[in-house]
Amino acid sequence: MIKEVESIMEFEKIKGLIDAPFTPFLENGEVNYEPIPAYAAMLKKNGLKGVFINGSSGEGYMLTDDERKRLAEAWMAAKPDDFKVIVHVGSCCAKSARELARHAAEIGAWGIGAMAPPFPKIGRIEELVEYIELIAAGAPELPFYYYHIPAFNGAFLPMTELLKAVDGRVPNFAGIKYTFESIYEYNQCRLYKDGKFDMLHGQDETILPSLAMGGAQGGIGGTTNYNGRELVAIIDAWKRGDIEAAREHQNFSQEVINVICKYRGNIVGGKRIMKLIGLDLGKNRIPFRNMTDQEEAAMKADLESIGFFERCNKF
Repeated sequence: MIKEVESIMEFEKIKGLIDAPFTPFLENGEVNYEPIPAYAAMLKKNGLKGVFINGSSGEGYMLTDDERKRLAEAWMAAKPDDFKVIVHVGSCCAKSARELARHAAEIGAWGIGAMAPPFPKIGRIEELVEYIELIAAGAPELPFYYYHIPAFNGAFLPMTELLKAVDGRVPNFAGIKYTFESIYEYNQCRLYKDGKFDMLHGQDETILPSLAMGGAQGGIGGTTNYNGRELVAIIDAWKRGDIEAAREHQNFSQEVINVICKYRGNIVGGKRIMKLIGLDLGKNRIPFRNMTDQEEAAMKADLESIGFFERCNKF
């Protein structure tokens, strides 16, 4: 009888905020790799610790596997020193996802991640674990993060149960990018086995509550693309014990989110904000409905009314 020995891999836990960048496109709809060096430098300058590429903000499911690989290579070539590149490799085709994971390891990415596929919808923990297990094995030396965003894929599954299921079964499972509204569940996951797994906060609108209740150390955000200075300032103020300042930065960040929610959210409205602050990343791919020039002007006026351009990310 062969005795199975639990394989334990320990990875660095992320401290600070990781950005989920948009994918730049040319007018003809092809990927535009040219802005990535300036993009990476800007994020680093504004306090971000790395990027989580080809995810929801990056329109990863609208990219071919070849485009996703080339984007990963471009970000690796452009990344500043001490700047993490985590590659989202999730796909409706688990075979493709595993190959993307292998490629990420080959080019030296810091880590990989995957959300549950939108089709077929995963409805049981065991199905999700099998999907994760297959993908994570494509890059066994890299930390794997499950991207929990059930609003996008309908995988409304208990994350505490996922941690129990992967514990000891997926050796390189590092943690969860938690993009859901339940701070209670987030905290329960963080407390699992005295904080065994890295719980990355994924809701920019509730960074301060997660710091207060959940002891969050790291996070991955979408509005960090243009409002990273303010979100980093929340954490900095919290660390120095200035709760009033942390609250003001959080409340301002919520005002920014209130604006983008009027213009089809971060993926569409947020991407257009990048043009307004000096980095035109092009339009979104079909089936996203792009903003009109009139909507852009209205959004700019809304942002001006809250003093956004004085506080946004700077180049």
